[in-house]
Amino acid sequence: MPLTNPDSPLRLGVNIDHVATLRNARGGRDPDPVRAAKIAQHAGADGITLHLREDRRHIVDADLPAVMSAVTLPINLELAATAEMQRIALAHKPHAVCIVPERREERTTEGGLEVAGDDNRLRDFIAPLREAGSRVSLFIAPDEAQVEAAARVGADVIELHVGAYCEYFADGNDAARTAELRRLIVAAALAHDLGLEVHAGHGLNFENVGPIAAIPELVELNIGHFIIGEAVFVGLEAAIREMRRQMNLARM
Repeated sequence: MPLTNPDSPLRLGVNIDHVATLRNARGGRDPDPVRAAKIAQHAGADGITLHLREDRRHIVDADLPAVMSAVTLPINLELAATAEMQRIALAHKPHAVCIVPERREERTTEGGLEVAGDDNRLRDFIAPLREAGSRVSLFIAPDEAQVEAAARVGADVIELHVGAYCEYFADGNDAARTAELRRLIVAAALAHDLGLEVHAGHGLNFENVGPIAAIPELVELNIGHFIIGEAVFVGLEAAIREMRRQMNLARM
């Protein structure tokens, strides 16, 4: 997809990793991430995100082609910048590849990718993916040096890590939340000026999504854990539709 007009509707990518996490806790086939992807498409999601971790704690290798063949939505494959993951991405050619930092001992992705200072390795990692037709995104903190580095290494997109903002929001730390929101606004504007498409994600829920969704340069939010958790109580389709409603309200 080309760079999107900041005034266009905000896209919602639904991350279905934690459907697979629940399946893996018991073994077997249920709940099925493919079914989740189909429901997300029916509910109006604009894309499906999957994170193929090195330890396969969420989706496993077979989930990727199964989901890709089951839905017509763009697939955003999150992965670490390793040779194995590059081979997998090149074999399947998803619509988008989002490069994230990854440590085996972490529960979830902690912090943004260190792009500045790793230019040459990331440039070499990104180039074949773009040549194969995948758009490449870098999951980074709202830091100007990281944004500028993302543009240098040839990324098409950045996804801003909003985890710190979400934590400050949950803690009721208004001053820190305001300061972090300002960092996100500045980083998004800079990225847009550099020709990068701007996405955001990590920790968003119904209560905190509004100020993020209102950032004019943002064109996509990727949300997973909260939506899957909320689905336990209200169902997946209802959770997705309510998230969409909250995003739309922020753009009015």
